[in-house]
Amino acid sequence: MATSKSRTSSFSRNLTAVPSSNTPGLKYGPNGTIFISSGIPDLDKILGGGFALGSLVMVMEDAEAPHHMLLLRNFMSQGLVHKQPLLYASPSKDPKGFLGTLPSPRPCKDDKDKSRDHDPEQEGLRIAWQYKKYFAEHQQTFDNTRDGKHEYCNDFDLRKPLERHFLTGQHIDCVSILHNSDLVALRDRCATFITQFPRNDGSIASAGRIAIQSFCAPQCEYSNVEWDMLSLIRSLRSMIRSSNAVAVVTFPPSLLLPSVSKRWQHMADTLLSVRAIPDEDKELANLLTGYQDMVGLLNVHKVARINTQVPVILDATTFSIKLQKRRFLVLECLNQAPIDGASGNSYGTSASCSASSRTGTLDF
Repeated sequence: MATSKSRTSSFSRNLTAVPSSNTPGLKYGPNGTIFISSGIPDLDKILGGGFALGSLVMVMEDAEAPHHMLLLRNFMSQGLVHKQPLLYASPSKDPKGFLGTLPSPRPCKDDKDKSRDHDPEQEGLRIAWQYKKYFAEHQQTFDNTRDGKHEYCNDFDLRKPLERHFLTGQHIDCVSILHNSDLVALRDRCATFITQFPRNDGSIASAGRIAIQSFCAPQCEYSNVEWDMLSLIRSLRSMIRSSNAVAVVTFPPSLLLPSVSKRWQHMADTLLSVRAIPDEDKELANLLTGYQDMVGLLNVHKVARINTQVPVILDATTFSIKLQKRRFLVLECLNQAPIDGASGNSYGTSASCSASSRTGTLDF
């Protein structure tokens, strides 16, 4: 007797393979990978969706400029906006003071539209006003259900501090690693924090973020114990892999031996580095478009491969760090300056090569 079975062809989408969750700040990718935002829209596009849950992200600092702080601030602010618990470890005496420097998200277009609805000049149009009032009441529900840019990743205003209501009533744990002679206490704090986010097959209730700033800083008492630091990174990666959390660790490679720095880089799932740009580099200024607007460079050395062994091939690995309107962090592909000196294009936009009118060949 033949039994009827549900058949799935290669041309139909298997909805059971894609988990569903109403948790804000999560994005589902291929091979069952779940991403959380880095807090920088351009960086999420470069990495294919953001930081994968269960991955260790390491950022190599530049000794001449604190550009790594830009990445760390946006990462922490994005988590607080999404009400994700945060563990922040810093070599400073008062790590809680760093929370006051976190940037605030830019108001989305929907918020601007809501403010226009209460314009007194439109009180005469009663029918339209009533419709807009009804639309505004249900706009928040509509925004929470759609997969929009402002839900997953925000543009953060570096000149505006994060509102106080994002810092109150949330699970924020700040740890000072300045006077710790060993790293056992930090390992225990990370283990206790990670146990809140077990990896289950069902929906995700919440995702956690760990931010460790300037690991192996010279002012720390454990900075000369290289094996203990490597052991903590290895333990952190092992604990993160089986949880719904992401850890971002920044460290200055110039303070480590080359062999030790290579071991640290090998432990990272996603490896980034930042570098400052000299103020007066005429050769680089003539070579690159928009050199005057650059504040630094971002290099992508490795991208996390979760649930797959296929490497991620990027279109480019070096990007310029710019501040749009001196407020918003933007990453752009490096473009060679054309003859007419036109401005460059942002990441994801198409760039065209200039052709010489005399020879008809491309100028590179």
